[in-house]
Amino acid sequence: MNRKDTRRIVTAQELENWLKRGDVLEHDSRGPKVVAMKKAPDDLETVFLKIFYTRRRPWLARLFPPAARFAKNTGILKKAGVPTPEVVETFWIDPSAGLSACLYRPLPGCTLEALLRREPSEIDALLPKLAGFIRRLHRHRIYFRSLHTGNIVLMPDGNFGLIDILDLKQLLFPLGPWRVRRNFQHMKHRLDRENQTAFPFEELLRLYRERTDFGSDEKDES
Repeated sequence: MNRKDTRRIVTAQELENWLKRGDVLEHDSRGPKVVAMKKAPDDLETVFLKIFYTRRRPWLARLFPPAARFAKNTGILKKAGVPTPEVVETFWIDPSAGLSACLYRPLPGCTLEALLRREPSEIDALLPKLAGFIRRLHRHRIYFRSLHTGNIVLMPDGNFGLIDILDLKQLLFPLGPWRVRRNFQHMKHRLDRENQTAFPFEELLRLYRERTDFGSDEKDES
């Protein structure tokens, strides 16, 4: 662990108490990944515990903790005016294994993926605003490789926000046409993989092109 790292190490007992009080929302073979919980028994606020298992070598994860990257990315989005979860705390669960985690306040609303399953007819009306939202990300030099319907949240106020932003980065230079196309290709591959055939991807692409022509600043989001 970096000598300058001031993150605390959560005790096994504290973690066990959190998991007992919480509801596991996501998990895989390694264990729980996202848990909705209350930090203390008498807390009224529900926060999410997100555990970052790493496939990297532990020493790399100690140098560049995924929880710290996640928190940094929330700051990037906040500066760009993009709603995203609010990180309350980052900490270590097992520094020797490079296992970090964070607590955050979740973003209200539902993902476009959930909306597509529940009310697919509502998606069409959202496309112009969605194209503008993606344009705003790119205009702020934000490249989110995992930009897809499962990570875009429609909030109660009608705006869009982002979740699961670990692989987001802000580039030094504007996104070129190749990277923009790559971003949309990743989205299309996810739609195909999840069999989300009802999502009007080509129309979204057309609306985005109307605003930017893949790199032009002639038009902006409405």
